[in-house]
Amino acid sequence: MTKIYSSAAAALEGLLFDGMTIASGGFGLCGVPERLIDAIVASGVKGLTVASNNAGIDGEGLGKLLRSRQIAKMISSYVGENKEFERQYLAGELEVEFCPQGTLAERMRAGGAGIPGFYTKTGVGTLVEEGKETKEFDGQTYILERGIRADVSIIKGWKADESGNLVFRKTARNFNHPAATSGKICVAEVEEIVPTGSLDPDSIHLPGVYVKRIVLGAPYDKKIEFRTVRQKETA
Repeated sequence: MTKIYSSAAAALEGLLFDGMTIASGGFGLCGVPERLIDAIVASGVKGLTVASNNAGIDGEGLGKLLRSRQIAKMISSYVGENKEFERQYLAGELEVEFCPQGTLAERMRAGGAGIPGFYTKTGVGTLVEEGKETKEFDGQTYILERGIRADVSIIKGWKADESGNLVFRKTARNFNHPAATSGKICVAEVEEIVPTGSLDPDSIHLPGVYVKRIVLGAPYDKKIEFRTVRQKETA
C-alpha cells in the first residue's frame, strides 16, 4: 500500500476529530508543516491540544490555527513572536502549558518510546514545578514530567523516499524528529519524494517505520519570522 497522498487534505482524511492532540514539528517558521496546517484549518476541527515549541507568528504556521480559534490548549516553550497567542492567553481564552524546550523535546521522545514519565531537574523551584510530583535522588530534587503521546503528528521534511524514510535539512530537524515519534500516526509533508533505495541509508534521519502518510508540499516560499534591517547610512 502506498504511503503517498495527493494532497494534505487527503493525507489527513479520517485522522482528525474534535478535542484531539496534535504534535507538530517546527521551530518558529523553520521546518513547519505548512500544507498540513492549512488542511487542518480548512477541516474546521476544533478543541485541539497542540504540542509544539511555539505557535509560529501571527497568521503563519500554527498561528493560523490560533487565529481561527481551533486550538484550545498549547503545550509550548516560546510565545514571544505571536501577539494573538499572547492576547488569547492573557484573556483566558487559551490554556497554555509552558514547558522548557529541552523538557518538551524529551517529553515527545519519551512518549514515542513508550516511557510514560521521567524525572528532570529543569524547572525545580520555578513555576514549572507547580502541581507536579517531585522526588529526591542523591540529595537533589527532580520534577516528574509526563511523556507526550499525540493522536497525530504533523512534520515537515526535506526528502522522503516512497517507503517513508525521511531526511531533514539542517536546522529543520529541530522538533520534527521527536514530534514524529510521539504520534500514534505520523503524517509528513516533504519538498521532494524519491524512489525507495535512492537515499543513502546513513543519511536517513527518520526511518520509514514511523511515517504512515506522505504528501509532496513543494513549492514553498521562504518565510522570515522576524526581519531586522540596518538604517541606511547617509552619504
